[in-house]
Amino acid sequence: MFTGVVSYAQQDAQFTQYMYNTINVNPAYAGSRGALSIFGLHRTQWVGLDGAPVTNAFSINTPINETNVGVGLSFQNDRIGPTVENTISADVSYTVPTSETWKMSFGIKATANLFNLDSGRLNPQVAADPSLVSYDKFSPNIGAGIYFHSDKSYIGVSVPNFIETKQKFDDNATAIHTERMNYYLIAGHVFDLSPNIKFKPALMTKVVQGAPLQLDVSGNFLFSERFVLGAAYRMNAAVSAMAGFQISDGLFIGYGYDFDTTSLQHYNSGSHEIFLRYEIFQNFNKIISPRFF
Repeated sequence: MFTGVVSYAQQDAQFTQYMYNTINVNPAYAGSRGALSIFGLHRTQWVGLDGAPVTNAFSINTPINETNVGVGLSFQNDRIGPTVENTISADVSYTVPTSETWKMSFGIKATANLFNLDSGRLNPQVAADPSLVSYDKFSPNIGAGIYFHSDKSYIGVSVPNFIETKQKFDDNATAIHTERMNYYLIAGHVFDLSPNIKFKPALMTKVVQGAPLQLDVSGNFLFSERFVLGAAYRMNAAVSAMAGFQISDGLFIGYGYDFDTTSLQHYNSGSHEIFLRYEIFQNFNKIISPRFF
C-alpha cells in the first residue's frame, strides 16, 4: 500500500528524439516543415527488463498546397507488460504569419484509442483470481496546441488529450488505467556557429497530475547539413546520446541511446531508439538545405 502512494509511472510514451517527432505531442506542427513528411520510429526501453515499454510510431503530415492549412495522420503502438495501447490520431493546423520571419500555428488533434489488457500475461499468486480478466476498451479523445516558429526558433504549448478517460472493468468501479491530461512545452533555437556547423539546443517539459515534472534538454550539432551529433538529459531519469545522417535532401535517419541514472540502471542495459524520415518537397516550397527542426 505504501509503495503505491509514493511510486510514479509514465503515461504517454516518451521519446529521446522528441525534436523529430513533434507532431506526436503538438498538432499545430502539422505541415510546418513545408513538405510531405513521413516519419517512422521504433523504441525499445529498458532492454533486459521483463515487460518494459516497446513503442512503434508512424506519422505523415503535409501542408495543403499553398494554403495556410496543414494536416497529419499518426499511429502509435505502445506495449507495456500485459497491456497494449494502439492510438490513431488526425491533426489539422492553421498558420498565421505574424511578421516577415515568424508564424503562429494553431492545431487540433482527434484521437481514437484502443486499450487492451491481456490477463494471460500475468502471473498472479491466486491463479483463479476472478478480477484478473482480459479487457478491451475503445475511447475517443481530442487535443490542441499552439506552435510559434521561424526558420531559426520555435516554441509550442499543447495538451494532446483533454478527456481524462478511466479504463475499468464493466462490473468493477476501480479504474485499472486513467488517462490524465499531459501538458507539454517545447522550445528550440538554431545557432550558426560557422558556415558548416549549426547548434540547436532544445527542451521539452511535460506536466501531468500524479507524476513529477519531466524536463528533457538536448543539444545537437549539424555538420555540413549532413551529419548530426548530440546529447540529452532527462531530469532524474537518463542521459542520452544521439546521431543522425541526412542521406539525401529528403531522407534522414537517426539513432538514440539512453543510459538510466536511476536505480533501474542495475536491471537493464539502456534504451534504444531509431527513426527514419522521408520528405517530398513541392516546387513552391523547396528549400536549399534541410530544416533542422
